[in-house]
Amino acid sequence: MITPPAEFLSRMRAVLGAEFSAFEECYSRPAERAIRVNTLKISAQQFAKCSPFPLEGQVPWCDSGFYISEEKPGLQVEHAAGLYYVQEPSAMCAAPLLEGISGKNVLDLCSAPGGKGTQLAAQMCGEGLLFLNEINFSRAKILSQNVERMGIRNAVVTVASPEALAERYAACFDAVLVDAPCSGEGMFRKEEAALREWSPANVEMCARRQQTILQCADRLLKAGGRLVYSTCTFSEAEDERAISSFLSEHGNYALMRQEKLYPHKVRGEGHFAALMCKTDGDEDGFAPAPAQKLKDREKLYRNFEKQYLSVRFENLYLAGDTLYSLPDGAPLPAMQTLRAGVRLGEFVNGRFEPSHSLAMCLKKGEAAFFEVDREGAKAYLSGLTMPCDGNGWIVCAYNGFPLGWVKAAGGTAKNHYPKGLRIVM
Repeated sequence: MITPPAEFLSRMRAVLGAEFSAFEECYSRPAERAIRVNTLKISAQQFAKCSPFPLEGQVPWCDSGFYISEEKPGLQVEHAAGLYYVQEPSAMCAAPLLEGISGKNVLDLCSAPGGKGTQLAAQMCGEGLLFLNEINFSRAKILSQNVERMGIRNAVVTVASPEALAERYAACFDAVLVDAPCSGEGMFRKEEAALREWSPANVEMCARRQQTILQCADRLLKAGGRLVYSTCTFSEAEDERAISSFLSEHGNYALMRQEKLYPHKVRGEGHFAALMCKTDGDEDGFAPAPAQKLKDREKLYRNFEKQYLSVRFENLYLAGDTLYSLPDGAPLPAMQTLRAGVRLGEFVNGRFEPSHSLAMCLKKGEAAFFEVDREGAKAYLSGLTMPCDGNGWIVCAYNGFPLGWVKAAGGTAKNHYPKGLRIVM
């Protein structure tokens, strides 16, 4: 059992009244756990048949979300294959508010570690352009790894302040999600740091920062676009009053929906989300990146593609020795960018070597797959070599889902799973 700060409990007693006892009792129970199926790779129905642990019912506000009791869902072969994302169930409520975003320009402004951003990617079904931004570099690296694991082809991961992004891409997005940095009151059962760092002063600081971020979101959104604002806190200063303050200053917005999840009413830690529509304003678009003349390097890559792939990647973009396939309509990187579409691979000593990102976004039939059973998958993910027929670059796969590359020669598969990702299960 945890004990929330007395000032927090006093405030919640005043807000909830007769419901307060039920709310307080939640802190005697463990946090809820859930996963969200990555429908870019597998349907929720298919995953339910092959899940490595029991699924305990669907999350009501997310068709691909399921409650679980598994304590270490991240230590499963299916997780490494990108079949699901471990996500707090309440947090799944915000992204579905942005309906019909396939084929649109979409921005997740405060995206790390990637729960809502990868949820948006699934809703987009690979169509359109998805910007995932995070101001903190170390958190952005985790975001980029999750994008890679989930096999997302149409995302750009940037490391920029909201102000810098708004300066560069004003009125370019059809939809913007702001999962605002907050006082984290809904994380008390999950994260000791949220308890330790909470204070009334921190709540007020977060509320001021959230207004600044919302001002940037407004600049980034096109006329007719939709804006979702969400937090994992219960403070009215960061939730309802944040929205009312924004709307009072922006008469060109209409509030479409607003909801607040409390842990004594739903199975989850709690969340706030509001959907607004921008009724008028400016509208702009990206200037798509011009084609580069890659000459010999493009020939090297196309030779690799012809030999090992049955899918053709377009919009090639070279950054140093690293080759990317940019999403359709993507602009040239104008700020620090960790990922732009699919990282195809690197040119090393006159040859092309494919990246882990390329393997993770491939589907069966788009490359030669080397199937392994669960024990073989665990061996691969720990970095071991293994017997393998064939020659050259082959995708190691489990149940038809890629885990990464091997390079086969002489009956042996040399393991190319990234060293930084290797785990012993």
